[in-house]
Amino acid sequence: MSGTVLPGFLDAHVHLSLIDPASLAAGGIARVVDLGGWTPGAGAGGGTTASPLPRVAHAGQFIAAPGGYPSATSWAPEGSVCEVATTEDASAAVDRQLAGGASVIKVTLNSVAGPVLATDVLAAIVARAGERGTPVVAHAEGVGQAVRAFSAGVDALAHTPFSERLVDELVDAMAGRMTWISTLDIHGWGEENDDFARASDNLRRFHAYGGRVLYGTDLGNGPLPVGLNRREINALLRIGMSPDEVLGALTSTFPGSGSGSGSASVSAIGHGTVSVVPGERPTDPAGFAEWVCAAHALSRSELEEYA
Repeated sequence: MSGTVLPGFLDAHVHLSLIDPASLAAGGIARVVDLGGWTPGAGAGGGTTASPLPRVAHAGQFIAAPGGYPSATSWAPEGSVCEVATTEDASAAVDRQLAGGASVIKVTLNSVAGPVLATDVLAAIVARAGERGTPVVAHAEGVGQAVRAFSAGVDALAHTPFSERLVDELVDAMAGRMTWISTLDIHGWGEENDDFARASDNLRRFHAYGGRVLYGTDLGNGPLPVGLNRREINALLRIGMSPDEVLGALTSTFPGSGSGSGSASVSAIGHGTVSVVPGERPTDPAGFAEWVCAAHALSRSELEEYA
């Protein structure tokens, strides 16, 4: 097989309950992290295909304050939100997700759409997840919510912060400890808006300070391609990432020590998968996005069959 063989590409933010995932591998995606709303065997609108790809790690339910996002939305499947009101409830909520096979915990801090987890409750969730060796990802939306996630010790942000321009000192501090999942293209889907501009500015500085960026699309949120998203990749190039750094964002492992108690470590998903990009890599960076988006994903055994 001619082309460039790379570690399996990861989309670090998808919602399998909202898409038909059958085309993901053909679109280059070998690994996904489902960040809320679907669990294996739930059968709600997706999550399983006849193909062994993509390999999936999942968060199980969204952990939110009572009445918090996304409980009032029309798109959240029934039963996809775990409401936590007290610190006493926090450990049980985390344990419930891990018992269901989750290998990442997803909390929502969306003050625009409703109540958010109290500071002590958020801290208790993060502490219990830490005890279980499991990373915590936060949806942070609304002024002040990104810094709340950082202060609580959350490992990753599900979206590049877009509600406000974060001050340089905060971005620098976040770059030293957190991972950000990009999801730039959800802000306008090609029609760039104010949220896109704020997110791009925050991500440009986060990357410049050495922050770890993962490619992620929030697939299921609006008209996004099922597979690699050229607009997302071009947006990453525009904020200052080199083509090699974009490949790093696509091929990295998800945050996690590998000692989590879920059915599979989130940092280990997709071992034994590759993404193959046909043709020679262009020397001109302007052609990089088009080239990489021609990728398709294979298991190692499938690659051997085609070799």
